[in-house]
Amino acid sequence: MPLVDIQLIEGVFDDDQKRKMIEAVTETMVAIEGEAMRGVTWVRVQEFASGEWGIGGKAMTADAVRAVRDERA
Repeated sequence: MPLVDIQLIEGVFDDDQKRKMIEAVTETMVAIEGEAMRGVTWVRVQEFASGEWGIGGKAMTADAVRAVRDERA
């Protein structure tokens, strides 16, 4: 039974985007493992408060993550 954790900074993705992540990750796992695994594939979305996640020694905020996302769009 696969368990996939998606860890995000709170306030960056809306509920619809998180639902799409869960669906897409599930579909990917089923494509790899087979349809029989659909019912036992768990995907969890865990959110951390803005500033409680660090990269390169600097706390990341929701605003900083959105800025990076917008640069790449």
